[in-house]
Amino acid sequence: MEISVPATSANLGPGFDSLGLAVDLRNKVEFHPSKFFSVSIKGEGENNPRLKGNNLFIGIFNEHYTRLTKKKQNFKFTFYNQIPMSRGLGSSSAVIVSAVASAHEAAGIRVSKRRILNHALVYENHPDNITPAVMGGFNAATVEKNKVFSQKKHLPDYIKAVVIIPNKQMNTSRSRTVLPKSYSKDNAVYNLSHTALSVASFFNEDWEMLRLASHDRFHQKARMKMLPELFAVQKVAYESGALMSTLSGSGSTFFNMVYDEDAAMISNKLKQKFPEFSVKTLDFDNNGLIIER
Repeated sequence: MEISVPATSANLGPGFDSLGLAVDLRNKVEFHPSKFFSVSIKGEGENNPRLKGNNLFIGIFNEHYTRLTKKKQNFKFTFYNQIPMSRGLGSSSAVIVSAVASAHEAAGIRVSKRRILNHALVYENHPDNITPAVMGGFNAATVEKNKVFSQKKHLPDYIKAVVIIPNKQMNTSRSRTVLPKSYSKDNAVYNLSHTALSVASFFNEDWEMLRLASHDRFHQKARMKMLPELFAVQKVAYESGALMSTLSGSGSTFFNMVYDEDAAMISNKLKQKFPEFSVKTLDFDNNGLIIER
């Protein structure tokens, strides 16, 4: 069996812990029953031996497989990883979603994407990354009574993502420590109104409006101060014509939405200004979790 999950960009400015979308950069796992347990990693993380012995995927997979089948079975797992780790592109969410889905497939139990999403919520208590990882596209999501409720928008192929990936990681837990303990009423209303306008802009495909709608007062500036070069990244992106330019998740990656016709130019400008960073032009992913039997 082969299961793949796309990278995601969450928050998208003001939509703290609630908005996210998927881009076509995938982690894939192939597995089958085996006499002996084994793990092989290719791509991102292949040079990190710790991942083979302390693997988040394996822990979640075994937990669900044992619960579903009431037995133990060895498997051979081969991971093909494209999503950079600890860079704000949803690498952890991809692992969680693929582990839950793989365990159900291995047990011969087919469940809906919504069910997989709600299982994933146990390990990632914010829905902004796991929802687009499962559903694909742009998603607005919330959690009520331990369940994810969301709405998806299919993203057209005439817009692209240009992501700039710094050579430094940002730990999500640590980045949350720099956020304010409380917010003023004015800032709360500011983010509520900009989040609402962002969602409306996505669903109405009013991409130009996102330049304004994606402004944030909750988290971006505090997190960007941990890597000040990101302020220059955002400035260059907007001056070059980006439709929106936001910190991807908690960083360090910066996400830019652009028109297809502008993608090469904006990408080249970012590469010229920030040669030490990696710049990728990606399609949006509307499929989310893919299971191939």
